[in-house]
Amino acid sequence: MADDSTETAVEESEEVAVVDDARNAIVDSISEAMGDAVIETFVKPGDDVWIRITRDAWVATADALKNSLGYGYFGFLSGIDWMPSPYGRDMDSQVDISLNPPEDDGGEPEVMETGYAGGDTRFQVFMRVNDITTERAVTIKCDLPDDDLTISTIIPVYPGANWHEREAAEMFGIHFLGHPNPRKLYLPADFEGHPMRKDFALLSRRIKPWPGIVDVEPMPGDDDDDASSGEAS
Repeated sequence: MADDSTETAVEESEEVAVVDDARNAIVDSISEAMGDAVIETFVKPGDDVWIRITRDAWVATADALKNSLGYGYFGFLSGIDWMPSPYGRDMDSQVDISLNPPEDDGGEPEVMETGYAGGDTRFQVFMRVNDITTERAVTIKCDLPDDDLTISTIIPVYPGANWHEREAAEMFGIHFLGHPNPRKLYLPADFEGHPMRKDFALLSRRIKPWPGIVDVEPMPGDDDDDASSGEAS
């Protein structure tokens, strides 16, 4: 009679890998259109598609997606900073601090991970577009060198990217070459720094970690109830 470990191994060997033909076809079509510009791809069956491309091919990829491959709907564009916060976990709630102590307190240093389809740099920019016929979407991402956070605007292809690029420029310091109106959306014109970078210190949370200590005041009648219980005892 086979033991439990043997039966488990047999069951695992009989498992069939899930294949998403429709989303694999998306990867194939974009790879065929962009050639060597495609660096890495990732398909999560039944869920989504991620494709990392070279920075030089950013606009050309957007153009191919919209005008050749049917991705006429622009979803969003943004940036991301993959670097772990240099402040450790003390930017978060006290619960997180106790569960994930910073390295200075004996915790393990956090390792930079760059998500699906990988990455080689701290900063990336990504856009998400949808096929207006099939409603399937793809996320296109690319690396930005730490010493050159510039990339060409895709507004001529997807005009809806205008405000998205302005936000990414303001929050991450990414400069979109050719943007017609790169004014800030949220912050004062003389504001210094980029709040969505991991090394930007949120001083209010440094002083009083979120959500902070909440002073709880007794509800009306609590004193009377306490007095009554004391008398009863």
